[in-house]
Amino acid sequence: MKCNLCPRFCNVCRPVSTGDGTMPGVCRSPQTAVVARAGLHFWEEPVISGTRGSGTVFFAGCNLHCVYCQNHEISMGHQGKEVPVQRLQQIYRELTAQGAHNINLVTPTHFTDAVLASLEEPPEIPVVYNTNGYDLPETLERYRGKVDIFLPDLKYADNSLGRRYSGVNDYFERTAAAIDAMYEQVGDFRISADGIMERGVIIRHLILPGQVENTLRIIRYVAEKFRPGQVMFSLMRQYLPCGKVSAENYPELNRLVSNEEYARCEAALFDSGIEDGFVQDAESAGKEFIPAFDGTGV
Repeated sequence: MKCNLCPRFCNVCRPVSTGDGTMPGVCRSPQTAVVARAGLHFWEEPVISGTRGSGTVFFAGCNLHCVYCQNHEISMGHQGKEVPVQRLQQIYRELTAQGAHNINLVTPTHFTDAVLASLEEPPEIPVVYNTNGYDLPETLERYRGKVDIFLPDLKYADNSLGRRYSGVNDYFERTAAAIDAMYEQVGDFRISADGIMERGVIIRHLILPGQVENTLRIIRYVAEKFRPGQVMFSLMRQYLPCGKVSAENYPELNRLVSNEEYARCEAALFDSGIEDGFVQDAESAGKEFIPAFDGTGV
């Protein structure tokens, strides 16, 4: 069957396994899920990580090839191990037994068939769909009743940035439609008495160096689109020059976000009317917060 799970519409037949030959399509992934790491993660938003950690399952491959990706070892390097559905289910049980607040599926879109099969036996804790946002409503609809929390990026309001840094022409339109579909599925966010998200949408936005106007447009869009109590918004300062970024390649991204840039973005957020969400301090931009994709828990 030809794969059109995401807005790339590659329309290619993906092999069942990496041993079956060349991997076609943008994600360059087989149909069998490839996992780089599974374990408790303490550096998500507080309502996701809580005190015991989020049970993250990091999938290899990605339908966006963002030049600055902090997870480039697995998103573009495809580091990981093929995992059958039964093992995925066992991983969920192991993370639950370790005390995880949720099962956090990181970049699962291109493995939708395998992931949905693994969720036929529902985990005992909420399921998080953690995505770059470049999704199709039709694919997301298949997750109805199986996902409790959506954690999408909203990277670009300016599609020229999407073309330059992620190789897509229609990032904003596609992601806005996907977020609409996510919210329609799970509705207003719900937080437990102990401060852990049980259901809802958290929209994430990573500030890029030199792109304050892009961030201000994102903030205005979210403020105009959603009312307080509907979704949460996470303004992220954790940008580090990673992936393909260097002094020679994409030099405009080869630095941290400045204090002045962040101050402008934070002030705009506080003035926007968005009441529910999170900000990050400067210390979040550190390599120590990037997990080791060493096969732990796989």
